[in-house]
Amino acid sequence: MTYKKRLVCLVLIIFVLLSAYIGSFLLNIDFKKTSVFYSWLDSDSAEKASRIVFYTEWEEFEFNKRNELWLITHNGYEYPARQQRMMDFFSILTTRAEWPVRSSNESSHERFGMDEYASRITIYGEYSVILDILIGKDDVMGTEAYFLKIGQNDVRSGDNTIKAYMTNAITGWYNFRIIPESESNPIDAGNIQRMSVFNGDQTQVFSRNYLGWDISGIDVSIPDVNGIENYIRTILNTEGDNFVHHVSRDDPVFNQNRIVLEFGNGRILTIRISDPDESGRRLVNISGREYIYSVPAWAANRFFRDASSFEMR
Repeated sequence: MTYKKRLVCLVLIIFVLLSAYIGSFLLNIDFKKTSVFYSWLDSDSAEKASRIVFYTEWEEFEFNKRNELWLITHNGYEYPARQQRMMDFFSILTTRAEWPVRSSNESSHERFGMDEYASRITIYGEYSVILDILIGKDDVMGTEAYFLKIGQNDVRSGDNTIKAYMTNAITGWYNFRIIPESESNPIDAGNIQRMSVFNGDQTQVFSRNYLGWDISGIDVSIPDVNGIENYIRTILNTEGDNFVHHVSRDDPVFNQNRIVLEFGNGRILTIRISDPDESGRRLVNISGREYIYSVPAWAANRFFRDASSFEMR
């Protein structure tokens, strides 16, 4: 009997020790997850963001949200920003991912690049700062960078894509589509009821007629419906490659050529187009907007077409 009691006691001791070991192992895993997996922003806070300022060693630029669209301000000028790029930027900040703590010692901050040369991102809501972080050096592999939230001591490492967003050419943020909203909410050619094209002295008018098109101003025996739809789609999705400031929207260069789009909801959009320069490049202005787009020759050549382009073959 004594032997059996000892055996039972030994089994219980082994069970308790094993349970304690497994419990400590699970707690350790949970601790590691807590310290490694992290997000800089929650989705609700990101939705409230209305202004973002990027500070780098070389320059400063900012974004402002108006009417649910982001605009970028640089060197005193404001431009439409690429909305998808903004969404990707916020996705990095709000996605819970591996951002392990590399140090919690304030004295180590400078070693990770948290000094006067560090880049900085400050995100503002309507009344307060939502997020303020410093971005220091890259790690030895160059795949991650070190980050520090202002007011905290934890230096974390993680995806240096954020750093690339700040240091790559600022034009990467510009939305060069001459109709900016077509980037995030593509405008279907089916929304256009009439398109009038004025190229110098020539006028072409395309009017939707049920499933087809009526054309005036040029002679087209049998209109190519798909060809006309593709032409309209090309106009809607035209992109420039830069903004210019040496001419204004009231400049006479925009008096000769234009394309007028009439939408089914009553909206009318006028695209005013300069004559080509010696390289074939044209300047473009959209009614109601100050931006002047510079459109390269290969894209500008698609603005105007002759009658044969619309003939069914």
